[in-house]
Amino acid sequence: MTETNDDQTSQQDRSLDELRQEIQDIDRDIVELIARRTYVADAIAEVKSERNLATTDEAQEQAVMDRAGENAKRFDVDSNLVKAIFRLLIELNKIEQRENR
Repeated sequence: MTETNDDQTSQQDRSLDELRQEIQDIDRDIVELIARRTYVADAIAEVKSERNLATTDEAQEQAVMDRAGENAKRFDVDSNLVKAIFRLLIELNKIEQRENR
């Protein structure tokens, strides 16, 4: 017994809906991870403030970028894209740190 075109389309739509749901779940997870990262960055900012340390730590930023590039390669993702995202995260954290000082 063969499937009709309507049955095949219905299965493809269901599969598409499932994939879109998976993307939605991943997007939620990404936002949650950004929130966690921001929380930890805020804690770091407090420690820096208490110790009168500079907001910018170029060596640490470079280490973050290096790790981002390594992880991108590990997961076969474009390292330039990943590094751009991390640059944005770092800059947003630095802006927030400066505003809270």
